[in-house]
Amino acid sequence: MNLGQLLPFLLIAVLIVPMVLMSRKQKRAMAQQQELQNSIGVGDRVMTTSGLYATVADTDDEATVDLEIADGVVTTWLRAAIREKVGPEVEEEIEDDEDIVEEVEEDEKKQDPTPKSTAEVAPALEQTKKS
Repeated sequence: MNLGQLLPFLLIAVLIVPMVLMSRKQKRAMAQQQELQNSIGVGDRVMTTSGLYATVADTDDEATVDLEIADGVVTTWLRAAIREKVGPEVEEEIEDDEDIVEEVEEDEKKQDPTPKSTAEVAPALEQTKKS
């Protein structure tokens, strides 16, 4: 078999192998997404595809899920809109960050007792109208 006869087989292999691999990857991703949507339960903390964090309030419907986005505010979403399950309340992390910022500001005040700026605002310039 010479190179001229082998070339069509190589060309086909170069085109088909990546297609098969991408197809398998897509099937695996779809299976993971389906598993996630089936495992969602009441009380789970989730993030939607649009980046909204919420707590699952109801999962009775097969196509939709009710999400509580704030205390007493429940909205209905398609199950397909759930991107992933996330950890505990996001608000706790924000409060911790605020505490750290306050501590840093207190440390800065202790280190530098002088005022930050002594700049003053200049009075407004008078504008004259041309007659």
